[in-house]
This record gives sequence, structure tokens and C-alpha cells, in this order.
Amino acid sequence: MHNLIEGCKRNDRRCQRQLYNAYYGYCFSVCARYCRTSEEAREVTNDGFMKIFQKIDQYKPDTSFKAWIRRIMINASIDHYRKEKKHYYQQTADLVLHKLIVPPDAVNELSHKELIALVQSLPPAYRMVFNLYAIDGYTHEEIGAILGISAGTSKSNLSKAREQLRRMLEMINKRKYAKLA
Repeated sequence: MHNLIEGCKRNDRRCQRQLYNAYYGYCFSVCARYCRTSEEAREVTNDGFMKIFQKIDQYKPDTSFKAWIRRIMINASIDHYRKEKKHYYQQTADLVLHKLIVPPDAVNELSHKELIALVQSLPPAYRMVFNLYAIDGYTHEEIGAILGISAGTSKSNLSKAREQLRRMLEMINKRKYAKLA
């Protein structure tokens, strides 16, 4: 790994390609949690890799490389959200749920992909706070500083995100029992 990082610092395209191939899946999975679509997640992931290659000199070998690139991908996702915020539209959870295809027997055993789809269906502000707090472990104060909102707004958005997820799961459950009846 050390040689690969050193090669990237020298702008060696072969090393950059190897690093990209080695970490693309991981980076894409981080970005997918923050983005609405796979296409958007691919775009953010590629933007994140550009930042990795531009800032590779800032990586400190005494820290985890995976954690370092994870932070870059989260920041790339946040940057994309800020840039595209005006283009996002609010969808109600009920409308989005009708688009989800969840087999009736999967309610109790939702796959990772289905859980990500539920989280992706949240309005962008709720999704950002939910991911930063519940998955990435940021505090509400840190989230507020990152997103330019108050800690109280962060807490409110988290509460609303959890409530929407709970309602979506209830609707899935109702569908399951309606089909069984």
C-alpha cells in the first residue's frame, strides 16, 4: 500500500488506477448512502477520487488510509449536496414507497440494498443528517457546522428522518399482511 500511495503522490497514472480499482467499491458504498441515485453516487465517487489524488500529499501514514478516504468521500457527498440543494425536490415518503419493490416476505429481513433504498428515499436534508449521525457517528454540533445548520435543526431532521423511516417500514409491513390475507 505504501508504494501505491507514494506512486500516487508522484502522479503515476498506473498507481492511481490501481488505487481507484482497489477502493472504488468501498468509496461508492459510502457515497451511495448520501445520494439519490446510483448515477449520482458514481459522479460523487469520481469527484471524491479526484480530491484524493489532489490531496494525497496530506495523508499522514500514521492514520488509517481507509478512514482518510472515507472522510474525503463523505465531504465530496456533502459538497455535492450543497451544490445541488436547489435542484432537489421534496418527495413524500408515501410516494417514494410506492416506487420501492420489496418482496412481502422481506419485511423482517430487508437486504442492505433495500435499506439503502429506504434511506435514499428520505428528503435530502433528512438523509444527510441521518447518515452523518446514525451511520458515520458525527455529533449534532459537528453536523451543524458541516451543513451550516444549528444543532437543534440537526436533531429535528434526525427525528423526522427516523419517523419517516418508521412510517415506511410500517407501510411495508401493512402491505405484507394485506397480501397474506
